Amino acid sequence: MRLRFAPSPTGYLHIGNARTALFNYLLAKKHQGRFILRIEDTDIARSKKEFEAGIIEDLRWLGLNWDEGPDKGGDFGPYRQSERLKTYQEFAEKLLKENKAYHCYCTKEELDQRNKELLARKESPRYDNRCRNLSDEQKKKYLEEGRKPVIRFKIPEKTIEVNDLIRGKVSFDTKLMGDFIIMKSDGKPAFNFAVVVDDILMRITTVIRGEDHLSNTPRHIMLFEALNSKIPEFAHMAMTMGPDGSRLSKRHGATSIREYRKLGMLPEALFNYLALLGWGSKKDQEIFTKEELIKEFSLERCKEGAAIFDPEKLTWMNGLYIRKKKPQELAKLSIPYLEEKGLREKEDYLIKVIALERERIKKLSEIPDLIEYFLVEKIKFSPEALLLSKKPEVKEILTSLKQELENLSDFSAASLEKIIREWTKNNGLKTKDVFHPLRVAITGRTIGPGLFETMEVLGKEKVIQRLMEVLC
Repeated sequence: MRLRFAPSPTGYLHIGNARTALFNYLLAKKHQGRFILRIEDTDIARSKKEFEAGIIEDLRWLGLNWDEGPDKGGDFGPYRQSERLKTYQEFAEKLLKENKAYHCYCTKEELDQRNKELLARKESPRYDNRCRNLSDEQKKKYLEEGRKPVIRFKIPEKTIEVNDLIRGKVSFDTKLMGDFIIMKSDGKPAFNFAVVVDDILMRITTVIRGEDHLSNTPRHIMLFEALNSKIPEFAHMAMTMGPDGSRLSKRHGATSIREYRKLGMLPEALFNYLALLGWGSKKDQEIFTKEELIKEFSLERCKEGAAIFDPEKLTWMNGLYIRKKKPQELAKLSIPYLEEKGLREKEDYLIKVIALERERIKKLSEIPDLIEYFLVEKIKFSPEALLLSKKPEVKEILTSLKQELENLSDFSAASLEKIIREWTKNNGLKTKDVFHPLRVAITGRTIGPGLFETMEVLGKEKVIQRLMEVLC
């Protein structure tokens, strides 16, 4: 089994395209097949090397490792369409010689006008095949006018049935289609043609792609047949939609893998979440390892309905994966985010802080704000915390408690809890009258991890210093 993912390097890797790559990868690995990366970069104006490099980097980060591709090579390369132009031209010439294709001299203006007329009659725009049987004299006249021809494929009149592995049998009547372009006037291949030639030469056996390509499938099948090649199996996945059911776009927030990396999503969490979009396991579970997904995955379990991408669900799942990480690993992952905010700390101290805050972290990008009060000399107070710290009765409690803490030699969480609880009881106070103001004084916040554990990690010197600053 040979499957491929063929992105165009005109932007960073979109969530929907990453999901397509993931499904191809899972099926290939499940059947011990080959997963191929092919770069469709014939759109010279929009294709950029930086986007190709970005796509490759993001796929690798996500854990989708290919067996053949532009960086790895392989027996059926090159794996960039821009390096295969001569091949497409040779295949087009073959179709011309066999009278399965022809040169079309119609201008854009002429085609636009005819389409307007069709729309006025409430008919779907399509080419009327008028250049199919031009005489040599007509061709000569057009060339003398400076017209540069395209090459169109001659569509045979018939019904084409696609046995889609997800959607079942889908039929297309070719009478409703016009002859389509396979080579542009600049000698570059059209998408539909290049895809088929590449799939033939790379021996692709199964094509998994978005349902927006379903309408292209009859054209592809006709080209496979015209080129006397075996037709691969097709599976058209449901589109990736936003929470409101509309196509996923910027108004829903981040839409690319690159953006979710910057937000601090873990690759294993995103891998897991994307696999569940439009696919369901027989098991009643949502958290899967890569190996489990490879074993479980099947096209039979893919759904026809829209796949709803919910950023909140992804964030929740990412939090689960973060809590599985060891503090040492999380500390290393947090460093780029901390440095971006100008925060630095020794590794051993950072590990202690991360261990304390781990349960509250959902995204790596949240770490600087969550732990800032551990790393800075001067803490910032939330409005609510500031208001509380200014109350006279609070200052009175904290003044007395500071004196008690200054005499402590054991500043462990267990010792702190024992002493502070006893002090609270002995002074006839309620825990909320002491614990809450104490937290505010040493962190500047009203919520956080365990109070006594926080005090232990901050250390006696820093706790006393912060109490003094509040009491000034």
